[in-house]
Amino acid sequence: MSDARHAELTLSGLNLIQQAISIFDADLRLAVVNRPYQIMFDLPDALTRPGTTFEDTIRYLVQRGEYGPQPDPEAAVRERVEQARAFQPHYMERQRPDGRWISVEGAPLGGGGWVAVYTDITQIKRQEQLLRARSAELSELALDHAERLAAANRALAATNAALEEAKRILTESEARTRQVTAMVPAHIAHMDRDYRYTFSNNQLSAVFPGAAADIVGQDGEKVLGSDTFDRIRPHMERTFAGQPQVFEITHTPSGRRIRVALTPDESGRGAYILSTDVTAEVQAREALTHAAKRALATQMTSGLAHDFGNLLTIILGLQGRLARAGLPPQQAEDVQATLAAVRRGVTLLDGIAALTEKREQHPQPVDLRTLLDELAAMTRPTLGADFALETEVTELSCRIMLDPGALQDALLNLVLNARDAMQGTAPGPDGRRGRISIRARPAGRWLEIIVADTGPGFSPEALARATEPFFTTKGSRGTGLGLPMVYDQIKLAGGTLRLGNGATGACIAIRLPLRVARPHLILLVEDDDAIRTHTREFLTAQGHSVIEAASLGEARGLTDLPGLTLILSDLQLGDGTGDALVDLGLPAVLMTALPPGDPRRAGLNCPVLTKPFDETEFAVALAGIND
Repeated sequence: MSDARHAELTLSGLNLIQQAISIFDADLRLAVVNRPYQIMFDLPDALTRPGTTFEDTIRYLVQRGEYGPQPDPEAAVRERVEQARAFQPHYMERQRPDGRWISVEGAPLGGGGWVAVYTDITQIKRQEQLLRARSAELSELALDHAERLAAANRALAATNAALEEAKRILTESEARTRQVTAMVPAHIAHMDRDYRYTFSNNQLSAVFPGAAADIVGQDGEKVLGSDTFDRIRPHMERTFAGQPQVFEITHTPSGRRIRVALTPDESGRGAYILSTDVTAEVQAREALTHAAKRALATQMTSGLAHDFGNLLTIILGLQGRLARAGLPPQQAEDVQATLAAVRRGVTLLDGIAALTEKREQHPQPVDLRTLLDELAAMTRPTLGADFALETEVTELSCRIMLDPGALQDALLNLVLNARDAMQGTAPGPDGRRGRISIRARPAGRWLEIIVADTGPGFSPEALARATEPFFTTKGSRGTGLGLPMVYDQIKLAGGTLRLGNGATGACIAIRLPLRVARPHLILLVEDDDAIRTHTREFLTAQGHSVIEAASLGEARGLTDLPGLTLILSDLQLGDGTGDALVDLGLPAVLMTALPPGDPRRAGLNCPVLTKPFDETEFAVALAGIND
């Protein structure tokens, strides 16, 4: 047993004793005290803490009148302290100012110091006085009755003391338990058989965003919503029947993955609930699984890809020569078929390379409506008249930080997959074989993009394996690399990809971190008027505000403008160099036509862009500053 636990048990035992107890050490400092001691002398908490001096305690009691009127209080304190230093065993009885009597029994301890026991003997004194006053009139029966009554009173007092100590321990234990459970990064609760919460550590909203914190007494369906609770209810029913449950669900409003553990209440009154957010764990597990599959694909193909590339090059050359040789129609058709097969092999190798090579994100401020409009304009000719493509962006009026190329590639892949899935469907009343929709909206801290179609949807096998490299449902027409590439691109951006079937066909949900592009107030320093004009238009088109300076001297006078957040300066100016503006307390980006290897670009303490530069390069430079 630990020392702390032993001390706690000892103190609990001392608190159950009716007498007041104090132990002072050889230095006249308090070592141990029980609760009746504080109650008997009505002492403040400061005088019952270990280390309190005997002198401070005596001074408090003398000043309060515990020992009656004292002509010289300090002398009375010194006298009692000196008596304590020369401590001798003693027993005494004295009447307190309030009329009550106490007995004081003191004994020295072997290691120095002493223990004193104080007993309230007021009732005994009163009984003695009564007996002395009327002893001749009391019969033996009355004396017996008095003795039994006194014994009963002592037993009752002992019981009350035990109950008070048990109450104190229970209250402190409950307070510690509540404090500990409130610190746990999970929701701990109890639910009765009527699906009402009877306990909660008030952490529900940390696991299920949007839920209320104070839920005790409320119905589980009302708190969590019908969709979420309907998935939990069957597990609750099995738990009520005595079967512990551990399962995971996706919280649809937030996209979080929640693990729920249910334990039957041994009393049969309900179940205990532990809910934890395992989104990061699940994403890491999925990423590791896909990374392992991709690594396996790389191991299987990387050693062969080079040789296959060489072979395909030779075959293309030979078949091209045959195609130009004026062969008869049948043979010429065979040559063209061979060329088509070889080109498909080249495409497959390109897909493998794209799947296995290391990719990076290049986020920049993006107008999502414009991005989807451009995607639709690029895709509609490929879809033809058989398929309709609709795009919609709601509740998003600002630019957001995205890698537009990676997102367009992913969405294009999903659109073409949807088209292929609907190729075999019969035309509808409007003459089209199907419709594809791309809808985007903010969802809390996420950007949610839903790609849906009116095709046959995913088969169960496809839902389980669609993101595995080389898995395809298109037969010889598919490579099985499209959705794995989409998955990798979304994961690289810090998002999630979830495949499912909606009411009319396949439904793919993409969630990306929603990062609003922060517009800057930029001081543009450029001594060439034409370049300055072009750069200003380039910046304002991205939503930034611009203040212009044509020289280093002019720029120095503008750097203290309120609200200025960035300096974009040419490195070589007519009256100096732009790097003189770098250490003025504002983020800075320099631009120059000097090649990257030029020594004049070396050692600069800020990003340097090579003219001309595009939106992506500028966005990467800004991201480096913001990080």
